[in-house]
Amino acid sequence: MSLEVENPASTESTNRLSLKRHDSLFGDAEKVSGGKYHGSEGSWARTLHLAFQSVGIIYGDIGTSPLYVYSSTFPNGIKNNDDLLGVLSLIIYTLIIIPMLKYVFIVLYANDNGDGGTFALYSLISRYAKIRLIPNQQAEDAMVSNYSIEAPTSQMRRAQWVKQKLESSKTAKIVLFTLTILGTSMVMGDGTLTPAISVLSAVGGIREKAPSLNQTQVVWISVAILFMLFSVQRFGTDKVGYTFAPVISLWFLMIAGTGMYNLVVHEVGVLRAFNPWYIVQYFRRNGKDGWVSLGGVILCVTGTEGMFADLGHFNIRAVQISFNGILFPSVALCYIGQAAYLRRFPENVGDTFYRSIPAPLFWPTFVIAILAAIIASQAMLSGAFAILSKALSLGCLPRVQVIHTSKKYEGQVYIPEVNFMMGLASILVTIAFRTTTSIGNAYGICVVTTFLITTHLMTVVMLLIWKKHLVFILLFYVVFGFTEMVYLSSILSKFIEGGYLPFCFALVLMTLMATWHYVHVKRYWYELDHVVPTNEMTTLMEKNDVRRIPGLGLLYTELIQGIPPVFPRLIKKIPSVHSVFVFMSIKHLPIPHVIPAERFLFRQVGPREQRMFRCVARYGYSDRLEEPKEFAGFLVDSLKMFIQEESVFRLNEAENDEINSIEVSEAQTRPVRSTQSVVHSEEAIQPRVSSHSGRITFHENQTVDEEKQLIDREVERGVVYLMGEANVSAAPNSSILKKVVVNCIYTFLRKNLTEGHKALAIPKDQLLKVGITYEI
Repeated sequence: MSLEVENPASTESTNRLSLKRHDSLFGDAEKVSGGKYHGSEGSWARTLHLAFQSVGIIYGDIGTSPLYVYSSTFPNGIKNNDDLLGVLSLIIYTLIIIPMLKYVFIVLYANDNGDGGTFALYSLISRYAKIRLIPNQQAEDAMVSNYSIEAPTSQMRRAQWVKQKLESSKTAKIVLFTLTILGTSMVMGDGTLTPAISVLSAVGGIREKAPSLNQTQVVWISVAILFMLFSVQRFGTDKVGYTFAPVISLWFLMIAGTGMYNLVVHEVGVLRAFNPWYIVQYFRRNGKDGWVSLGGVILCVTGTEGMFADLGHFNIRAVQISFNGILFPSVALCYIGQAAYLRRFPENVGDTFYRSIPAPLFWPTFVIAILAAIIASQAMLSGAFAILSKALSLGCLPRVQVIHTSKKYEGQVYIPEVNFMMGLASILVTIAFRTTTSIGNAYGICVVTTFLITTHLMTVVMLLIWKKHLVFILLFYVVFGFTEMVYLSSILSKFIEGGYLPFCFALVLMTLMATWHYVHVKRYWYELDHVVPTNEMTTLMEKNDVRRIPGLGLLYTELIQGIPPVFPRLIKKIPSVHSVFVFMSIKHLPIPHVIPAERFLFRQVGPREQRMFRCVARYGYSDRLEEPKEFAGFLVDSLKMFIQEESVFRLNEAENDEINSIEVSEAQTRPVRSTQSVVHSEEAIQPRVSSHSGRITFHENQTVDEEKQLIDREVERGVVYLMGEANVSAAPNSSILKKVVVNCIYTFLRKNLTEGHKALAIPKDQLLKVGITYEI
C-alpha cells in the first residue's frame, strides 16, 4: 500500500484560491473519487474469468456436500423407497430456495462496496443509522469516497422512522450487535466443523477398497490430514490458490458425470422428484421422522453463506454465472444420480457416494474427493480468518496479530492464535464424534443460524436502505424466515446427539467477545468523561514545567477529541514531551476500504509554537495496517501537507480580515456618496492590501518551510511510540457479575492474548508504555 501525497509547493497557488479548510477534524476531508474494488466493473471476458476463479474459492464446501447428505438424512436406513423421491425433491427445492433465490438473486446485492457477509451487513446499516455503541462517528467520515451514503428523504417516512428507532433504542443497538457477533461465532464454528466433516467423509471412502480398516483408523488418518491442514495455514493460499478452480471444476465434472451415469443405468424415474407433491407425501408417510430428517437435508446447502462472505474478490454477475451454470447443475445431477442408485440398492445408504461410483473411476474420484475436501476446508478457514479480522474493528476482541499471507489478494489473512484454537477444536471434534452423522447434527445448526441472522439483517437493509415496498419485505421475511425456522426446529431436535456443540462453542466465543466489547465501551466512556479540554493544553504544560526533548512522539489513544487522561499522567511522572508530538487515533470506518489519500485527518492542538497535533488514521475493516516505518513515513508526509494547507488557510483569513478592517476604516473617515466613488475606493484599497499581503505571504512561507524542516530533523532523531497500559477494574460497589466480567474474564483475555503493540508491530526499542488504572 502506498500513500500518494501531492507536492505542497506545486499546489500552493491552487490551494490559495480556496477558502475551504482541508483535513482538520472539523473540516472537510479530501474527496477522491474513482476507487473501484472487487471487479465491480469489467468486460464479459473478465467476468467469465472471475466466474471460473470463484468455483475454486467459494463452492468447495457446498460442492462436497454429496459426500454425506443421504447418510445424514437416513441414519437408520431407508424404510420406503418412495421416501427417496420426497428427500430428493426436498434437496432440489432447498437448493433453489436458499442458495439460488435468496442469496444469488437477492442477498448478493446487499454487499458493502463489494464485500459481503454478516459483518458487512452490520457495517452497511451502521453507515445509515448510528447504531454503534462507541460514539466516535465524525461528520467528515461520510465524505470518504467509498462511504456512498444516501440519507432517507422526507418522502420515505418509513425509512426515516426506522432510522430514528434504531438510533434512539439502546435495545435495538444491542440486538443488532448481538446478531452480528452470533453470526461471527457461527462462522467460526463452521470453520471448525467443515474440515472435520469434509475430511472425515472423504477419507472414509478408502474402506471400500481396504475393508480391513476400522473406523478408528479412518479417524486417525483424518486427524493427520487436519493437523497438516492447520499447520500450513501460516503460508496462506496464494502459492497454491491457482490450482483450486481446476481441481474443484474437475470435481464438479466427475460428480455430474457419475450422477448422469447412475440416472441412466439405474432409474430415470427419479426425475419425478421435480414435482413438489412428493414432499407432501413424504411428510404424510413419515410424520415426525420426516421432520427430523430435515436436519440431514439442510446439509446440502452448507457453505452457502460463503458465496456472500467471499464476494470481495469477485462480482455479483460472476457468482451468478458460476452458481447457475456450474454448481447447481453439477450438484443436482449428483443428488439425482445417488437417488437413482439408492432406489436399486437402498441398503448402501450409509456410504452412498463411494458405492455409487463406477469401479474404474473409484481411485481418481477418491483422490479428487480428498483434494476437494481440503480445498473446501481451506476456503472456509480463510473466510473465517477474514471475517474475524473484520470483527476486530468493532472492538470485540483484543488486537491480535493479523498476518496478510498474500501481497496479491488482500483478503487472505492468518491469525495465529485463532488458527491454533480452531485446529485443536476440529481435531478434538473428529476424535470425539467419529462419524459424519454425529458431526452433521452440529454442523447444521451453524449453517441455519447464520441463514436466519442474514435474513433478519437483510430485512433491516430493505427497510432502511433499499426502501422496498412493504409487501416485498414481508414476502422475503416470511418465505425465507419460515423455511429456515422449520429447518432449525428440526436440527434442534438432535441437540443431545451433537447439536449442543455449536451452541457451547458460540456461547463461549460470544461471552468472550461481548465481555471485551462491554469493557471496551465502558473504558471509552471513562476516558471521554475524564478528557482534558484541548484549550487547557498550555496551562497543563506550564503547570508541570514540561521540557521538550528531541524526536517525534506518537501517543496512541482511542479518543478522537480532547486530551486523553493518560497524557497528564505521563507528563506528571516524566515532565518531558517530544519536540513534535501527535495524539494518534486509529479508527475503523464501517466501509471495506479507505483510499490512502483520505487516510489521515489532522488538527492543531494548542498554540502553533508547541507543535502538537491530533491525528485520526482512518481504515476500512478490510484494510491492513502498515508496518511502523511505512506508517511513520505516510504520517510525516501528510503532516507536512497539513501544515502547508493550514498556512494557506491562515493567509486567506488574514487577507479577509485586513480587507474588512480597511473597508470599515474607509467607511468611517470618508462616506461613500456615489457608485463612482465606491469604485475609486476599492481601487485605492487594493494596492495597500497587495503590498501588505506580500509581506505576510513571504513571512508565512518562510515559517512553514522552517516547520517542515524541523519535522524532518526530529524524525531523523527518532520516532517514539507511547501507549497507555490500562488496568481496568470494576468499581468497589459493582455487582458480583460485573466484577467477574471485568476483573476475571476481561483481565484473563488482556493478559493472555497478543498485546496492542505486538498487533501494531511496534519495535520494542521504540515503545514507551504508560501505566494507568481505570475503575468502571
